[in-house]
Amino acid sequence: MPLMNYEDLIVDILDYPEPGVIFKDITPLLADEQGLAAVIDDISDHFLKAGITKVVGAEARGFLVGAPVAYRLGAGFVPARKPGKLPRAVYSAKYALEYGTDELEIHRDALGPGDRVLIVDDLVATAGTAMATARLVEETGAELVGFSFLLELAFLKPRQIIAKEFDQEVYTLVQVN
Repeated sequence: MPLMNYEDLIVDILDYPEPGVIFKDITPLLADEQGLAAVIDDISDHFLKAGITKVVGAEARGFLVGAPVAYRLGAGFVPARKPGKLPRAVYSAKYALEYGTDELEIHRDALGPGDRVLIVDDLVATAGTAMATARLVEETGAELVGFSFLLELAFLKPRQIIAKEFDQEVYTLVQVN
């Protein structure tokens, strides 16, 4: 269970990016040395005994949390990138957005059988990015161990969406209802 009150360092921005939306700005939390350390420590400590060999983070803010978590776990870090950003052969997964689709890619040799993978991102809302990343992990033959997010927009029911296809643990530090 997180020991820090992260909500004190997350700023609500009203009507951004459009009217009626309350944007949760985590940049003050990431800029705070104690806040950033607590985020990395809380996620890492939760999965410390899970035998994680690789952490996958989605572009771009998943890199900010995922890479230091990988370091703390003694694991490698694998970036899930937007199309055309990786120079070698890739696996690719499309996912739905509110208005259209997007896509993520990982190198074909980034993961494989024997890897135990944790997916880390800053936010889970409609679970599209998380689901696409999980499908990429499965395509490599690696074992998906769990998902972790700094912030969960629980009112959008991302856990239920993920649970329809994956039974791995979803661990978040802050839930917004």
